[in-house]
Amino acid sequence: MAQIGTDEVETKPSRIQLRNRRKILDAALEVFSAHGFRGATLDQIARAAGLSKPNILYYFAGKEEIHVTLLTALMDTWLAPMREIDPDGEPLEELLRYVKRKLEMSRAYPRESRLFANEILQGAPMIGEGLKADLKPLVDRTAQLIERWASEGRLKPVDGRHLIFSIWATTQHYADFDAQVQVLMSGRDVHGDAVSFLDTLYRRMLAV
Repeated sequence: MAQIGTDEVETKPSRIQLRNRRKILDAALEVFSAHGFRGATLDQIARAAGLSKPNILYYFAGKEEIHVTLLTALMDTWLAPMREIDPDGEPLEELLRYVKRKLEMSRAYPRESRLFANEILQGAPMIGEGLKADLKPLVDRTAQLIERWASEGRLKPVDGRHLIFSIWATTQHYADFDAQVQVLMSGRDVHGDAVSFLDTLYRRMLAV
C-alpha cells in the first residue's frame, strides 16, 4: 500500500489555534463594527483579543483578510432567512416569518449588522463581487416570487424589490441605530414592540 508523504498530509489546527482564531475574529468584529474597516487597526484588534500583533499575523495575513473572513461568514448567515422562504407556503405567512427572522437577527447579531452596513456605506469594496454573485440572484428570485403571488391575487400588488428593501430597513434599523433606539424607547420592550408593530404593518400592507 502506498504511503502518503508527510507534505501531503493536511494538518488540522489544534484546539488552541481554533480558539485563538475565534478570539481574533470576535475581537475584530467588535472593532470593525465600531470603527469601520478604515478606522480599525491591527493594534486595536490585538488589544481586544488579548493577543500580540505578531500573534494576529500568525493566523491572518493582515486586516483585510480578517475583514473578508468575517464578511464571507456573515453573508451566508444574512441570506439564510431569505433562502428559507417557501414558494409553496402561504405567501403572507412566509413573508411575515421572514420579517420576524430578520428582526431576531438584528437583536442577536447587532455587531454583524453594523459591520455589513459599514461595508455597504464604503461602497462594498470587499464583498462587491459577492453581492453580484450571491445576493442579486437570490433577491431577483424572491422578488419574482413575491410579484407572482401578487399577480395570483394572494397578496396585494407590490414591487418585490422595494418590499425587500423596506423589510431590511425596518428590521436592521434596530441593530444599526441601537444607541438611538435605546434612548428613545427607554424602559420598553423594544424587540417585543417591534415584532408586534411590524407584523401589523406588513399584514395590513400585503393581506388581500
